[in-house]
Amino acid sequence: MNRKDFITKSGITMGGGLLAPYILPSGRLFAKTASMKADHVVLVMFAGGVRQQESVLGRYLEDSQGVSGAAGNIMPNLFEGDAPNKKIAYGTSVAGEPLGSEPIPRLLNQPMEKLGLLFPEMRAQSAGHYVGLNTLLTGNPGVSQGLRVRPSYPTIFEYLRKHAGFKATDTWFIGNGIGNSTPLLNSSNNKDYGLPYGGNMFAAPVTFSATGKEVLGNAKIYSNMDLEPMYFMKNFLDQSFALTNDQISSVSNTDEEKIQIKDFIKSVFAKQQTGQLAKPPIAGNGDALNMMYAAEVLREFKPKMLALNISGVDTCHSNFTSYLQNLHRADHVTAWLWQHIQYNIPEMSGNTIFIVAPECGRNLNPNPILDRNDWYSYDHSDSNARRVWGLMLGKGVPNIRIGSEAQPVGRLTDIVPTIADIFGVLDDVKNAGLIDPLARSLYQRV
Repeated sequence: MNRKDFITKSGITMGGGLLAPYILPSGRLFAKTASMKADHVVLVMFAGGVRQQESVLGRYLEDSQGVSGAAGNIMPNLFEGDAPNKKIAYGTSVAGEPLGSEPIPRLLNQPMEKLGLLFPEMRAQSAGHYVGLNTLLTGNPGVSQGLRVRPSYPTIFEYLRKHAGFKATDTWFIGNGIGNSTPLLNSSNNKDYGLPYGGNMFAAPVTFSATGKEVLGNAKIYSNMDLEPMYFMKNFLDQSFALTNDQISSVSNTDEEKIQIKDFIKSVFAKQQTGQLAKPPIAGNGDALNMMYAAEVLREFKPKMLALNISGVDTCHSNFTSYLQNLHRADHVTAWLWQHIQYNIPEMSGNTIFIVAPECGRNLNPNPILDRNDWYSYDHSDSNARRVWGLMLGKGVPNIRIGSEAQPVGRLTDIVPTIADIFGVLDDVKNAGLIDPLARSLYQRV
């Protein structure tokens, strides 16, 4: 039977009309769904560089500043372990206190480590920020990748749209700004994939800023004398969401999706005005804002795949105290998003897999910069900066800890094949031949 006859005979006659099956962009007749493990994935990328010692190892000031007896876990929502009991400087400000901090109360009854799969010693393929983000989203280190250009290798958004048949609003990247390469990470420049298969993207702190409201919320028309950043952002958003007729260089949203996105943007501005946006109990930094807007996207679109990056910990280059505070807050806002999905988005509750990983680590030895507490700061360039961890929990994920410092298990390039595995298209992604040949699904590493 030829293809035309098969499609005709596979159609369903209803009311005198023929409803043909949907043909995926890849040419496959139906999406491969037999081995799907969950209907939704949320990937939280700890951008900015997270040191093993202060995160998964729970060493606090003991290894970093040589303060004896000052070990302890400052990420109680993600990892097990008692909090530090001296020199507390990682929480919220308390007037009159020398170090000015009170730890944020834990949100979850049990840390995520107890709810899912922890790889405490994975390996990053680079010690750099952009290569790290690129690795998490493409499954390929792309070490020769330049800044301010799209990735050379397809992103997970493109793989899912091409091979699983997801529509544009099924895939989202919530970036933390429009600097460097961040707004370009929703698709690659690969000739077999690219923007037509790209995911939608919000640079949340910019899109929903006061300037964003001027450009998008009020629908004003500006002359050539107006602020150049407004034009830049408007052009960026038009391309990101295909709000213009330029389909060749835009994410391929349908007309219905474009309308939904426009209405969503207006609704977010309206909620801002009335203070109705759900947010973490302790907000106040860019990471919390990104989580807040990601929650709105999840509520509205119930996407199959959403990735977001948070980068407050990048202050570690020059301010170790701020780094500790931002690491503690990152733990808080990450737990809040997981909790928000469970209690406020019934379509995703119990049917979502949540993945958390840093894009790189931090150095073993400090640089000479001292902060207000006379604590040394840390860059990222040595072998310790390639030590990272990965955490996965949610539907059907086993509760197990795999690997150790002596026997590391897993690579950051494993994240993309893991997500492909969850959605039943791992073979398609591997057969494309564009991910790290050493990468495996984390399910295969169990």
